[in-house]
Amino acid sequence: MTVKDTVLDPVCGMSVDPAAAKHEAEHHGHRYVFCSLRCRERFVAEPHRFLSAEPAPPPVSESGRWTCPMHPEVLRNEPGPCPLCGMALEPLVPQATPKENPELADMTRRFWSCLALSAPLVLLTMGGHLAGLGTHIAVWAQFILASLAVVWGGAPFFVRGWESVKGRHLNMFSLIALGTGVAYGYSVAAMLFGSHGDLYFEAAAVIVTLVLLGQVLELRAREQTGGAIRALLGLAPRTARLVRDGGDEEVPLDRIRFGDVLRVRTGDQVPVDGVVIDGDGAVDESMLTGEALPVAKFPGDRVTGATLGTAGSFTMRAERVGDDTVLAQIVRLVAEAQRSRAPVQRLVDRVAGWFVPAVLAVAIAAFVFWAIHGSFTAALVNAVAVLLIACPCALGLATPMSIMVGTGRGARAGVLVRNAAALEALARIDTLVVDKTGTLTEGRPQLSGDIADEPLRLAASVERGSAHPLAAAIIAAAEARGLTLAAVADFITVAGKGITGTVEAHRVAVGNPALLAELGIRPAGQGIFVAVDGKISATITVADPVKEGAAAALAALRGEKIRIVMLTGDSRAAAEAVAQPLGITEVIAEVLPGQKAATIARLQSEGGVVAMAGDGINDAASLAQAEIGIAMGTGADVAIESAGVTLLGGDLAGLVRARRLGRTTLANIRQNLFFAFVFNALAVPVAAAGFLNPMMASAAMSASSVLVVGNALRLRRVRL
Repeated sequence: MTVKDTVLDPVCGMSVDPAAAKHEAEHHGHRYVFCSLRCRERFVAEPHRFLSAEPAPPPVSESGRWTCPMHPEVLRNEPGPCPLCGMALEPLVPQATPKENPELADMTRRFWSCLALSAPLVLLTMGGHLAGLGTHIAVWAQFILASLAVVWGGAPFFVRGWESVKGRHLNMFSLIALGTGVAYGYSVAAMLFGSHGDLYFEAAAVIVTLVLLGQVLELRAREQTGGAIRALLGLAPRTARLVRDGGDEEVPLDRIRFGDVLRVRTGDQVPVDGVVIDGDGAVDESMLTGEALPVAKFPGDRVTGATLGTAGSFTMRAERVGDDTVLAQIVRLVAEAQRSRAPVQRLVDRVAGWFVPAVLAVAIAAFVFWAIHGSFTAALVNAVAVLLIACPCALGLATPMSIMVGTGRGARAGVLVRNAAALEALARIDTLVVDKTGTLTEGRPQLSGDIADEPLRLAASVERGSAHPLAAAIIAAAEARGLTLAAVADFITVAGKGITGTVEAHRVAVGNPALLAELGIRPAGQGIFVAVDGKISATITVADPVKEGAAAALAALRGEKIRIVMLTGDSRAAAEAVAQPLGITEVIAEVLPGQKAATIARLQSEGGVVAMAGDGINDAASLAQAEIGIAMGTGADVAIESAGVTLLGGDLAGLVRARRLGRTTLANIRQNLFFAFVFNALAVPVAAAGFLNPMMASAAMSASSVLVVGNALRLRRVRL
């Protein structure tokens, strides 16, 4: 039997993991997986309904996929309603130039048509007799107008309501379809059987019109939540200036390949990621870092696509193009984060599981109560009002809308959030553990003491096999003196201690006292030593400048009652030299990379909610151990797997922005959930008590959804 390579349930279209699927079936030698037993049973009964004789279509890129904001596991290749909640699907990745939303266009067309039908219907109901129409003619006129509005205008609601019943996923459209269907159906029955006293044709038509208005306003507001990604996509230039032998040629961006030489002039956008090879200039990197101050660029410096050249002119070599650029990675990460679910969403899911059945029970109870203690008319009106006022759309939108807008706002400020859980964790942290090199400091140490040429030459020869920042400093110092480096053999890296190797028959070691102790050498004091043939020949003194703004950022975090702890593998003397001017009083030094995660765990066991900020390479284990890992982005690769948050600017000011983003977004989610819960908790009993008619209930339900989306959109303007 072959295995069908698919992640979509052939019945409902939901995404399913084939490796973990609990329900499957075989058909003509293929294995199909399903999200539920019911979908499997439907497939087994009528497989021909869900399979096409046509060959399988080619894979659809993410730009052509559609998903549900409330149920991100739902993925479709075309727009339409969500099979779980009935809401309109939206593009998985918004386009730079958005296409017309077919759902919005359809709902808008139906709204204006129903408004045109409802207006004369209301006038006819209120004053038809004054216009000289007979009762019989007026009733039939109401029936015709209401039928067009309810049956045609409300068709999407009835279809989705029926689908929710078939799929056993009751949702807001279940309640809307039932409420309007009862009002319209009762009126038709009353008309046919000659009872013209209690007709609700105008109520059913106006309810459909108001719900359509709510859908139009909600869809328009939801489109704005994808504005952050559209803004990022809009940053990408459309053309590049390709350097050829005969001169420069302006070509479309998709023609640029790895290794092409490109020219960037003042006012030009850097087309793709690469490295400067000639000339110099200044580049505005605010789209990455949130900082507007231009950065000087010289030969050998990296530049990032979509940043803006503000002065000078230089040529660059393209190194990352297409989907490999930093901008493409940012768009991908933001889109994934916007589709993720926050831990607080679990509460909403539990409530949603019983909410619609509970509303149906309340509506039935209200009907029975008013039928006994009032009249049939009051019973019907109040039951329909309960069904309409309690639609759980606002509750379902409360969390995902805030996540979408919050993660987009963070991206514009140079804060990339991997998922919604990371945003929530940012708001809860009370302890921040920071690495020293590359986090508090520039990560580009320079030799500051005197050292003889020969020990320096031997040390630099060995260090050519190392990727440590100290190695770059030693090699740069040797090259500055014009020393000729030799080949190294038997190169060994000892994690957290140093390196050894053989250079020109000399056994050379460069490292800290712990390394030398393993080699049987006893150094005097602390520092980095060069040992040649078992004897110390030099001491290396380096200086790694503290990042500009680090002190102010740490002070701001301490102002928010955040405990700051430095965790580093460097010597205590080197760590204290950096910690003291930054006001850090807790320093844990001389910790091997493998011990950092254990230190994080110890702080967690003391009751701390710990965030770890590091470079994302040597600190991968500790970033993963912490409640939230914060990686200092280098601009070369933003997809650091171990981190929940990546700061594109690589500075601690971004950490302050990240913290404020987390707190503000979580507060926004709580506001939305509070409103949604309180609205339903108050509105349902008010409607059941007879204080709301169905039209008022419908308007209030639509307004609640728009209010939740509008509150989430406020995050676009929050100051970080």
